[in-house]
Amino acid sequence: MMFTLEWLASFLQEFTGQLKNRSIDHVYTDSRLEKQNGLFIPIIGENFDGHDFAEQAIDNGATAILWDTTKKLPANIPSTFPVFKVDNTINALQQIAFHYRHEVNPTVIGITGSNGKTSTKDIVAAVMNRKYRTHFTDGNLNNHIGLPLTILTMPTNTEVLVLEMGMNNFGEIQTLSEIANPDYAVITNIGESHIEFLGSREGIAKAKLEITSGLAEEGQLIVDGDEALLQHVHHKRNVQTCGFHKNNQKRISSVQLKHQQTIFKLNDEPYTIPFLGEHHAKNAAFAILLGELLHIEKEEIQTAFSNMEKTAMRFEWITGRNEATLINDAYNASPTSMKAAIRVVKQLAHFQEKILVLGDVLELGEQSESYHRSIAEEITKPITKVFTFGNDAKYITEALKAKQMTDEILAMHYTSQDALVTDLNPYLNQNTVILFKASRGLRLEAIINQLIEY
Repeated sequence: MMFTLEWLASFLQEFTGQLKNRSIDHVYTDSRLEKQNGLFIPIIGENFDGHDFAEQAIDNGATAILWDTTKKLPANIPSTFPVFKVDNTINALQQIAFHYRHEVNPTVIGITGSNGKTSTKDIVAAVMNRKYRTHFTDGNLNNHIGLPLTILTMPTNTEVLVLEMGMNNFGEIQTLSEIANPDYAVITNIGESHIEFLGSREGIAKAKLEITSGLAEEGQLIVDGDEALLQHVHHKRNVQTCGFHKNNQKRISSVQLKHQQTIFKLNDEPYTIPFLGEHHAKNAAFAILLGELLHIEKEEIQTAFSNMEKTAMRFEWITGRNEATLINDAYNASPTSMKAAIRVVKQLAHFQEKILVLGDVLELGEQSESYHRSIAEEITKPITKVFTFGNDAKYITEALKAKQMTDEILAMHYTSQDALVTDLNPYLNQNTVILFKASRGLRLEAIINQLIEY
């Protein structure tokens, strides 16, 4: 049992129906789910209204529902059935999550950032799970609906709750932080994601720092200490820094990429993470610092790293036809993360052909052309070929040609998946590695699937 309806009525005080001796085991928004002892919350979206499906939820086992006071309650819902009437069902969902977070009262870790927040969340959760009963964000359910639902799937015996916090605009991280009230907050970096809505990287930094709005009074803020736009918070109480610069409290050094692993030192202590790239060393550094703050031994932290599984479409290694190596890093992209992925490919040994398939980075607004052109700055030998795909990705190819590097690096742009697949086919052999990187909307996995031997 998560909670009783009488507990819910202590703060959602307008209700009808019989509440006594009724308990809730599930909170959900999908009326199609068969849930006994569930609280159904109808969400109003752009193209749907969950209130239209309340009767289906009741038929599938719901014990109680929330109801927007502006909506007419169906006449065939029994008068004894518990209905909580609220001004806004999303706000009520968030309110329930806030109260449930404090009812369970775990240690809460909130993670945001332009890039790496999902990877960091997964790494942190793996470390916490070595010592504590840990619940964490599933996938990227990190918005104003996903985060409260994550909280409300937390078992009552949870000791550590790890929450990813995403946003598109100002005020959104503040809302999430004030729901979750984190004890520890992490800002992985400041990139360019959502710059279309936030105007500048300075705006993005301001939005990310909203994570402190709900931070516990004695809470710790952990930031990317290499990011100039966060330097103004370094001196503040309970702020800790991780990064490569010597002034960081946790300094990363001696980074080596070997056999799909990254080996590094953090304040001269050696660690190995089963992901490739300096950026993953930084993600792991946040987890190590949190582990230390929560009294997890170094050996347990390394064991957590060693046992981690790779998340699909995040630098996922796939064997293509003729034993070619395909790297699917197409879950999402920003200019910063695309450059980081390119750096990793440049460091991979034992491949004669190092090919990049780069698609559009979305949500860059008026700055899209300049940011795409900036990606070409990272493309140097030993990269051998660059195939771009989409609309604005053409600017990467144009910038490479402007650098007069096409004698050394073949650069081609495509708008047809079929044409791109045709031109990739001749390079599929054991001496080739191909990186696929783009925003999620480009769906590069459709191209990858055509290059795999089934």
